[in-house]
Amino acid sequence: MSGQSLDSPHMREEHIKEASLQTHNRSEPSYGWETAKSTADNVLFQSTQQHLSDVECKVLEGAWLGKTYDQMAMDYGYSPEYLNKDVGNKLWRKLTAGLGERVGKRNFREALRRAWQAELERSSPISPSVTGAGEGVETSSVSSQITNIPFPEGAVALSSPLYVQRNEVESCCYEAIAQPGALLRIKAPALMGKTSLVNRILDQAKQHIGKVVYLDLTSCDRAFLSNLDKFLRRLCAIASQQLGLDNQLNDRWDTDILGSNDNCTAYFEDYLLPAVDGVLVVGIDECDRLFAYPEVAEDILGMLRSWHEKGKVSPLWQRLRLVISHATDVYIPLDINQSPFNAGIPIELKPFEAGQVEKLAALHGLALSGHDVQMLMDTVGGHPYLIRLALYQLSTTEMDLPSLLADADSDSGIYSAHLRSQLAKLQQDATLLSAFHQVVNKRAVAVLTTTQEYKLCSTGLVRRESSGVVTSCQLYQTYFSRVLSRELAL
Repeated sequence: MSGQSLDSPHMREEHIKEASLQTHNRSEPSYGWETAKSTADNVLFQSTQQHLSDVECKVLEGAWLGKTYDQMAMDYGYSPEYLNKDVGNKLWRKLTAGLGERVGKRNFREALRRAWQAELERSSPISPSVTGAGEGVETSSVSSQITNIPFPEGAVALSSPLYVQRNEVESCCYEAIAQPGALLRIKAPALMGKTSLVNRILDQAKQHIGKVVYLDLTSCDRAFLSNLDKFLRRLCAIASQQLGLDNQLNDRWDTDILGSNDNCTAYFEDYLLPAVDGVLVVGIDECDRLFAYPEVAEDILGMLRSWHEKGKVSPLWQRLRLVISHATDVYIPLDINQSPFNAGIPIELKPFEAGQVEKLAALHGLALSGHDVQMLMDTVGGHPYLIRLALYQLSTTEMDLPSLLADADSDSGIYSAHLRSQLAKLQQDATLLSAFHQVVNKRAVAVLTTTQEYKLCSTGLVRRESSGVVTSCQLYQTYFSRVLSRELAL
């Protein structure tokens, strides 16, 4: 199964329409890549109790874009045979079983569309006030609840009414990205909603101001993150692909004369920007993944800053807009005049407030009292993912809130998988583990290094206060005070 080449006019037209992000229509939900991925993930989970793996997601996205397995192999760094026989064939068989119809690389789009439409038909009508990314979550009664609540994992789909607007954050971003040469920096710890917001900014840009390119660094292999030339060539290749343009890297990348940054800048300046009729918005998600590779990060971030500076004087570069998301402040040394993290417009995502939790609970069909909401927030601190997980559990099982909270920090509670995942991240860095142990035990937090503090903030385990760094919620405090004492005693 080789698929249809992106060079064909049909696939290029389809790609321009749908490849970057799904199109958003205010009158009804739309079917695009994000919706298809979410549908496929739900189908797999219902039939196998397993979600899409990272490599399966890459194959699915590659097939969505009409790539051959050879093209996927070049982009993702795997062998074509592995992607075809070991990943692709198994993925299509699992989707076939889950959907109840024969599914392959050529027909999965429509099969997933049918499954998505069937899911919409099974859902109860939703009032206009809770539809649309730009409208936020507004509901006055439980009558606006949603049936078939999706499991809270990954970004909130553009068509989902479960997206909670953050008190004018979205409108500020939509206005800012329309400005010439704009640079938006979205900062929040893991699982706080950065990708959901980036997707909505890009969707808004796609509807109203121009073309978009999206690069998610969580799906970028270390081989690319650790190599400047590979990373920048990949950026240019993905940009060409998502814009429906020919890949001209072989003709335009001159390593004899220019460095990697200069080649990438020239590729945008001489080819991509002139080829785009109007504005080009580039979104780079989870940018802090670069921080683990300081020399590469310094060059890439310096280049992005230089593009933003060019936009202040050059009409051509004013047409480029940048959206960067990151989980923490930069903790590698950068020239203050080269870092994009002290330029542009900073957007920091905060935890949910009580009113937002009440509205989200209503959409789940839950009539939580103010006391109930406060109990939940006392435990998880308004953390969006932890809130969503609790509401999902309450709306899909017979469990009540007191029982859920009483068991919250146990190894059998609803947060057990998340807590173990956070522990595993700490265990990969002994100094970070020890630093967080100090925070949990409220000892001298001043001994934390800047890097340790930034890394802990990126996990969402801690927050900064005037007195220093503290555990971000009671759930983390009770769980890790117990587990880390045992961990460090071994």
